Amino acid sequence: MNFEQARFNMIEQQIRPWDVLDPSVLELLAVVKREDFVPAAYRNMAFTDTELPLNATRRTLPPRVEARLLQELQVQRHEKVLEIGTGSGYMAALLGHRAQQVYTLEPDAQLAAQAREALRRAGVVNVKVIEADGRQGLPGEAPFDVIVLSGSVAELPQVLVDQLKPGGRLIAIVGHEPVMQAQLLHRSAQGSSQTVLFETVAPRLPGFEQAPAFSF
Repeated sequence: MNFEQARFNMIEQQIRPWDVLDPSVLELLAVVKREDFVPAAYRNMAFTDTELPLNATRRTLPPRVEARLLQELQVQRHEKVLEIGTGSGYMAALLGHRAQQVYTLEPDAQLAAQAREALRRAGVVNVKVIEADGRQGLPGEAPFDVIVLSGSVAELPQVLVDQLKPGGRLIAIVGHEPVMQAQLLHRSAQGSSQTVLFETVAPRLPGFEQAPAFSF
């Protein structure tokens, strides 16, 4: 398989049409090798517009969704980033190329180890993979300039919003199937504001599954 041609096609046919037009993001997508962050069995499918299985319960986000989230965040070189839900480590790698420091939380020990190794092979040295449940964020390293939820939640968790610096932003896919919304939250000294970016559907982040309703 010609991975470079497949990568070019992914960018031109999936990502640009999804309003990802920032040249720096497109250049980064051409550099970071997505095929090195997916299970070997799905390596030839790394550039398809779909969620790929990571294990029995976890899946990647489609490339166009990852690219759009990255574009909307406008991460700067001096910023500290927290990602909830490492998964394959691909999003963490993209963030690492743009930020000063990235902390990424992954509760699954095997996925955390695989992501750590993929990042090492890719030469991404400013990303720290931490085996942890992301529900409480990472208060010991807060506040953050940027928080990324690489999966969906029923609602924006206030405990994570509270770990943003003034001027910081948080991005997440919020809601319930069949329609969810990618939302960007900006925090200021006066409070926070939210913008709906686009509609999509994404797998629920582990630990953020909705509690069952109480019944007699």
